[in-house]
Amino acid sequence: MSNPTVAQKFPYVKDMPAGTYYWCACGNSKTQPLCDGSHKGTAFSPVKVDVAVAKKVAFCGCKHSKNAAFCDGSHSKL
Repeated sequence: MSNPTVAQKFPYVKDMPAGTYYWCACGNSKTQPLCDGSHKGTAFSPVKVDVAVAKKVAFCGCKHSKNAAFCDGSHSKL
């Protein structure tokens, strides 16, 4: 698989407590937008996201963002 699976064509907007998370880059995780290990055996690796203080985060759902784990509007071009 050279292109990620599009999990959804809009961001996952979530209230995230402070902590370290791993965003799913392959699109196959059952726990979107976070990694569940489904990338094993592919060329994809999860992206580490450190949330310093609790805040609302817009994680990329289409997996094509140029801004890594965060939505940049790329889904509107798919």
